[in-house]
Amino acid sequence: MDKFEKLTGIAAPMPLVNIDTDMLIPKQFLKTIKRSGLGVNLFDEMRYNQDGTEKPDFVLNQPQYRDTEILVAGDNFGCGSSREHAPWALKDFGIRAIISTSFADIFYNNCFKNGLLPIALPAEAVEVLMKDAEKGSNARMTVDLEAQTVTTSDGESFSFEIDSFKKHCLLNGLDDIGLSMEKAPAIDTYEAQAAQARPWV
Repeated sequence: MDKFEKLTGIAAPMPLVNIDTDMLIPKQFLKTIKRSGLGVNLFDEMRYNQDGTEKPDFVLNQPQYRDTEILVAGDNFGCGSSREHAPWALKDFGIRAIISTSFADIFYNNCFKNGLLPIALPAEAVEVLMKDAEKGSNARMTVDLEAQTVTTSDGESFSFEIDSFKKHCLLNGLDDIGLSMEKAPAIDTYEAQAAQARPWV
């Protein structure tokens, strides 16, 4: 899993509440177990017409937001079913951080397991960040995980809270497998001792 330390990038404004996982990645794209390739279908029904052409009014189709790395969204982001494909699609598109006033619990936890940083901030702060994101590609926002801050293009900074264990995992690029591999020496020692004590196993 990629480390997340500090990100400065384009932020897209998406002032919708209750963006659910079916909006993020519709059910017809859930057949795959690969984490790559889903970015093209992120927000599929909002991004494309029935004939496959892009809807020019959708924010991520607009030229200034095609390289978006940060989403500033409305309340209750990631609600709905517990599909892990949602953070997969966001990550594959290129988004590394989502800022909202609140997140659905399962989606929130799935983000950390996939190298995404969900940031919950008060409504007043999200409103400021939303307006900053509306400036387009000339306004780049900075997310600093170590300092736990989000800074607008004008230098206004907001602090956010994060669980220390989740922060450690993101800073070091550790998913569940990576966490297990940190214990590899202890696991090897145990296996060697077990094989010696019970050679018939």
